[in-house]
Amino acid sequence: MKITVVGGGSTYTPELVEGFARRAGVLPVDELVLYDVDPERLRVVGGLAGRILARHAFPGRLTTTTDLAQALDGAAAVLIQLRVGGQAARLRDETLPNKFDLIGQETTGPGGFAKALRTVPLVLDIAAEVRRRARPDAWIVDFTNPVGIVTRALLDAGHRAVGLCNVAIKFQRSMADRFGVDADRVRLGHAGLNHLSWIRSITVDGEDRLPGLLAGDMLAEIAEEVRLPAGLLRDLKAIPSYYLHYFYCTDHELGRQRTGSHRAEQVQAIERELLALYEDPDLDHKPEILERRGGAYYSEAAAALVTSLLTGDGAHHYVDVRNNGVLAGLPDEAVVEVPAHVDTAGPHPVAVPPLPPEMLGLVQAVTAYETLTIEAALTGDRSVARRALLANPLVRQWDLAAPMSDAILEANRSYVPRFFGGEPADG
Repeated sequence: MKITVVGGGSTYTPELVEGFARRAGVLPVDELVLYDVDPERLRVVGGLAGRILARHAFPGRLTTTTDLAQALDGAAAVLIQLRVGGQAARLRDETLPNKFDLIGQETTGPGGFAKALRTVPLVLDIAAEVRRRARPDAWIVDFTNPVGIVTRALLDAGHRAVGLCNVAIKFQRSMADRFGVDADRVRLGHAGLNHLSWIRSITVDGEDRLPGLLAGDMLAEIAEEVRLPAGLLRDLKAIPSYYLHYFYCTDHELGRQRTGSHRAEQVQAIERELLALYEDPDLDHKPEILERRGGAYYSEAAAALVTSLLTGDGAHHYVDVRNNGVLAGLPDEAVVEVPAHVDTAGPHPVAVPPLPPEMLGLVQAVTAYETLTIEAALTGDRSVARRALLANPLVRQWDLAAPMSDAILEANRSYVPRFFGGEPADG
């Protein structure tokens, strides 16, 4: 069995490699392939990956390559974790919107829109190669942000794809630690869109512990963790994803961005430190600093999901899938983030209670924005791009949407040639 990681030079990769190494007994991988367009990063990350696998006595072989065809040939699963334009593009996504008095963030608001325009065409090109070269029943697991938009684009194009984010599993693990139980005993009533979700129940052995958390001493700590006011959590009777800070506390966040550093700058510094550590020939495990990169529990989430897709174990996951009636009030073709049991046929979402009006209205608005963003990315239609930003709750106004759209396209000119009368380069 061959598993391929597209974007294998990512500093996240050692986390993922450890996940597969720990699961060697249940997921028989003959070959783990790391593919990247940057040979130097691939050399550094691949070296550490090899040492990690050796420490775990991994029975399969590790291949590193800059040849996409070689990477995909015969693959049973392909994980995509790329970043078009690297951290430099991320920094633009986070800073350019501030010039228009808008939130700058890499997956939410106009920054997420810019990232989607760069990313969707390339991921679809790679997926077309997966269709040609991988096994006919191969799965694509997308960890590339914005995950909801990219996953929907893949599904719209007819690919066997599942989206994955580590937000839910990270929160599940933190709740398990709080209650002193194994993580498998904790189930989250997690529902919404990727980076726009709420936890409306936390059951431990079938008992909902959320009401007690919202009424107890832990509320302030949890509110601080998700960067939202405690009173908001009490009123919602839910714990929002910390990405909802950008929607619920927009002015506060914008003020912070105007005076403080941006996450992209922090990540650039962390990545430089990580890559220097990865060069150490004696390092054979993921360093603790990797958790600061933001990928906590990614290895568990990704390796476990691939295991379910390839072995059919039916395990419980939090994934991005077609709505198909799971969340009332959204079109079937929308991509939602919900709990599901996963086997070789794919995810089977569990029943989800309807969202209350204050949540549903926001989800509907962002779903409309996502629909238009995919259309803009694929057509290069500037009118559709402006309409997408009009639909985005963090933009909304015409006198912002029009110049913001022009600025985004100009800043990403080399990555979005369709908007300038050209076609994207081959993926």
